[in-house]
Amino acid sequence: MTSGEGTATRPSVWLKLAHGSGAAAFGIKNGGFDYFLLLFYGTVIGLEPGLVGLAILIALVIDAISDPLVGYWSDNFRSRWGRRHPFMYAAALPVALSYFLLWNPPDWGQTGLFIYLTLIAVLIRTFITFYETPSSALIPEITADYEERTSLQSYRLLFGWSGGNLMTIVMFGVLLTGPLGMRDRDAYATYGIIASVLIFATIMISALGTHHKIPDLHRPVETGERYSVARVFREMIQTLSEKSFVALFFATMLFAVASGLSAALAFLMLNYFWGFSEFQIFIWTCTVFLSALLGFLVAPWTTRRLGKKRATIVLGLLAFTIQPMPVLLRLAGLMPENGDPLLFPLVLAINVVDLSLIIAVQAVAFSMIADLVESNEVRTGRRSEGVYYAAVTFTRKTTQGLGVLAAGLILSFIDFPEGAEPSSVSQEVLWQLGALYAPALLAIYLAALFCIARYRIDKAEHEENLRRLAAARAAATD
Repeated sequence: MTSGEGTATRPSVWLKLAHGSGAAAFGIKNGGFDYFLLLFYGTVIGLEPGLVGLAILIALVIDAISDPLVGYWSDNFRSRWGRRHPFMYAAALPVALSYFLLWNPPDWGQTGLFIYLTLIAVLIRTFITFYETPSSALIPEITADYEERTSLQSYRLLFGWSGGNLMTIVMFGVLLTGPLGMRDRDAYATYGIIASVLIFATIMISALGTHHKIPDLHRPVETGERYSVARVFREMIQTLSEKSFVALFFATMLFAVASGLSAALAFLMLNYFWGFSEFQIFIWTCTVFLSALLGFLVAPWTTRRLGKKRATIVLGLLAFTIQPMPVLLRLAGLMPENGDPLLFPLVLAINVVDLSLIIAVQAVAFSMIADLVESNEVRTGRRSEGVYYAAVTFTRKTTQGLGVLAAGLILSFIDFPEGAEPSSVSQEVLWQLGALYAPALLAIYLAALFCIARYRIDKAEHEENLRRLAAARAAATD
């Protein structure tokens, strides 16, 4: 199939479900890294929190090299199963196995555990790239429609958030209900088994569910030029040098860092800062499904009415000022005290609304990547979905990199006690935790919106790019 054919059709709901379901694998992996990794290795296993963050940062640096290479390979791969699906099938078992190993570490000392965590993190992040990048790159291939791309991305985020949240509910509702609570090592081992099986299953379901679309997908353009290291890096630099991409790349990276910081400290904030019980945290976790559903509905609606750039900025200003506000109000002495019956429903309601806005922002911002594909094709003559979505995969994984690193540094800086009961942590330490957490979160999010404002491709320009490509294809066939 040549570039651009068959992409104008609206994808069916079943295709959106099949394609989006695979994002549950990324969501499960992300949920474990975001919410439990620092808690597990830092307070249960006993690895110094700063070393946990450093291990993930090292894996992030390696990702910076491997992700675009996987994306480029996916863009130019030739097989009877097309460009994307061989990678998706091949990733399923290695991702699941490496994720299982993450939650079953050996009983080694600090140095050994640090090396083990670093190696396993590199493996997981590399293997998930082999699935997530080609799978995400299918979005601009499945449809060229401006709004439908946001809809496809919304399905992916619905499954991604729901998959990760499902395992979090299993943790708090079933596995962490023993006498040791969140410090039960065996519970994390069981979690590793269940999560690994689900990761394998969801990747295979998505790959098989989109397999019938292979004949309709794009194929690499024959240039006659031999592949070389110089050519690979020249084409990647040319693809990634577009100004709108640079703006979006830094914006999504900052979004991910802020989300990672928030997620890594989420349960410490809930359990220690707010004093919520484990049952209340379980209820809190269940409401994420509601936020995911609301975000799934809001993202396409705002895109149709405001366009992607304006929708991201408007939703972002709402979301990112709401999120740190309860903590800032607590520091100013304007929130109910811990144990007050009004505190939990108040903070919970704020979180449900805020998280739905954040998910909607993610859906719209990530769908903006798809519109870069035709802009780049007009400029270079190549479709580089894989390279662009590798950048998205990379920025999403900074959630575990810079975000977890920042969280680990905050805990180390305030000398947060390892494995302590909530009642034994001093008010001074908790105040310092909130005072570092909330302003940092707000500053990072606002910097991301500043970057989004530099993105230039709107619906009119996207449709003009489609028109120019159609004209070029028509001229080539005459």
